[in-house]
Amino acid sequence: MTSTKTNPGNYFEDFKFGQLIVHPTPRTVTVGDVALYTSLYGTRFAVQSSDAFAKAIGYPKSPLDDLLTFHVVFGKTTPEISLNAIANLGYANCRFLKPVYPGATLASTSEVIGLKENSNRETGTVYVRSIGRDETGDVVLDYVRWVMVRKRDKEAPAPEAIVPKLPDRVDPAEIGGAVPKLDIGKYDFALAGSPYRWGDYEVGEKIAHVDGMTLEEAEHQIATRLYQNTAKVHFNQHTESKGRFGKRIVYGGVVISLARALSFNGLNNAFHLAAINGGRHVSPCFAGDTVYAWSEVLEKAELPGRTDVGALRIRLVAVKNNDCADFPLKKEDGQYAEGVLLELDAWVLLPR
Repeated sequence: MTSTKTNPGNYFEDFKFGQLIVHPTPRTVTVGDVALYTSLYGTRFAVQSSDAFAKAIGYPKSPLDDLLTFHVVFGKTTPEISLNAIANLGYANCRFLKPVYPGATLASTSEVIGLKENSNRETGTVYVRSIGRDETGDVVLDYVRWVMVRKRDKEAPAPEAIVPKLPDRVDPAEIGGAVPKLDIGKYDFALAGSPYRWGDYEVGEKIAHVDGMTLEEAEHQIATRLYQNTAKVHFNQHTESKGRFGKRIVYGGVVISLARALSFNGLNNAFHLAAINGGRHVSPCFAGDTVYAWSEVLEKAELPGRTDVGALRIRLVAVKNNDCADFPLKKEDGQYAEGVLLELDAWVLLPR
């Protein structure tokens, strides 16, 4: 007797426009997760590192790193959305709406908001809006992503192509809710590692973050398991040895977290990643690559009713095996420069 009770994951033709998906399994995030996240990326932002620092300025205790929240919510979605994915392609309209603290339980739901079969008829792009909620039912994270998914049957008919129109950026009026009113007079800039506030940055300013971090095989494997990310391309060498690259691809979120951690050197006081306006994984990353990062200030914004913090819109670029002193991004023909891994357009908050 054979069983069909296992989940083989959805293929492109299994998705339907408007489909609502409730993802298993809720996950209670602990201080152990925080410690492991720190050990993987070396993040150093003071608000997320020190209960004493966070309490002094107005938090009840240190919140989770925003990207740890993102990865846990994202990881819930992979068995139903991207188990049979070739690559996660990009993000948009991502908003961090409520601070999350150790002890919170996070759960995810998704809605299919777009579908488009690719010209090779072997794959298609699926657009989903995913929402993460805590144990009270409050939304802590809301984002859109699109992912290239294999078809089960090349001859399966293509659905009507629907590509959602997404905003170019999150409105700054929507990005302050995850930070309580802060007492900036008690914000210790020496302990935070830099004297530079929101007003010290200028639009057009570029910052090479100097440091590089070599990614080991075990590290990206631990990360995908920590987030319960079950996408085959990230953890199954048996299947991926027969694929295009012959080895596992590093989960793109690992690259985002590395770039964000590296950005501390130059953006030390940008303690809150408030929103991701858009993001693109440009090329694959593999174990053994050394990741560097640089940032460009694209826009500055005051937040309505807030004099304690201000927002910087930054372009955060991750590059492999290049120290970023020359700020690599695109060539004269408009194509990305060799080694560029990630281009992320995001809002970060700093004290004023």
